[in-house]
Amino acid sequence: MTADNQTYPLVIDQRIDEPGGIARLRLRSPDGSPLTPFTAGAHLDVHVCDGEIDLWRQYSLCSDPACNEFYEIGVLRDPNSRGGSETLHKVAREGETLEIEGPRNHFPLHEEAPQSLLFGGGIGVTPMIAMARRLQALGKAFTLHYCTRSRSLTAFRDEIEASGLSANVVYHHDDMVESTLHLSAELANANDEAHIYVCGPQGFMDWIIGAAVEAGWPTGRVHSEYFNAEVDTSGSAFEVEAAASGVIVRVEEGVSIAQALREAGVKVDVSCEEGVCGTCICDVLEGIPDHRDHFLNDEEKAENDQMAICCSRAKSDRLVIDL
Repeated sequence: MTADNQTYPLVIDQRIDEPGGIARLRLRSPDGSPLTPFTAGAHLDVHVCDGEIDLWRQYSLCSDPACNEFYEIGVLRDPNSRGGSETLHKVAREGETLEIEGPRNHFPLHEEAPQSLLFGGGIGVTPMIAMARRLQALGKAFTLHYCTRSRSLTAFRDEIEASGLSANVVYHHDDMVESTLHLSAELANANDEAHIYVCGPQGFMDWIIGAAVEAGWPTGRVHSEYFNAEVDTSGSAFEVEAAASGVIVRVEEGVSIAQALREAGVKVDVSCEEGVCGTCICDVLEGIPDHRDHFLNDEEKAENDQMAICCSRAKSDRLVIDL
């Protein structure tokens, strides 16, 4: 089976309800044909649709990149989300079909590194499991630090043990002082050419990344993927021209560029609407963006030639974008 970034169906072959409100879904092609190979760190875009809910959401692959018989994702049931995870937990039953796009990888593993430090917070462990499987297959040195609120809420323990990863996994639980993650020591003891990977809640990620920066780690060896983020839509109004469409809109405070353009009849591709997935990235032809996303890296933001229009705003009075 070839995805080619087109929408296609996958059948839920198995659902395992893990601790902590996480559903682990195993997905196969309807006819049993092989799936498109993926690399560690990749995700699927899943169409979540039920009643008034009609969303696309991204879920990291936690299955073995060496296996193309099925994909596995983990879905956290988050009552504070906009309905995607709640709905998917409701409709994801064995035998049901989901519409999928991908796999895509914006969080690739640097396989040449002599050592990798993987930090997964809660559901953010899912891409780390795939990375750990790949690093184990390559015979590379790595440690997966898996941080959760408590042992009783820790998902994937059985899967980690069955995969033979346990020797390289260290569990850290908020309610167990003896399991505290001593981050400074871990960073200080790492190989000089090691790479860091982190995924989890925003506060957790900011802590890991901030500690690495403070310890002098080059940004090129610190890799992150946000699965959600707070969106700041504050700031003065500005004008946006969609060059290809010939539409000019005024973007008021509290409104995103994507919203303003959609209301003016311009087709805009968005997915997460939180600046983490990259779906809405477009080229900037004139003006200076005020980058508020977590998708572009610092170097890309400094070039100011592209932006995430679901959350970013403008430092200039006017932007011209290629849309």
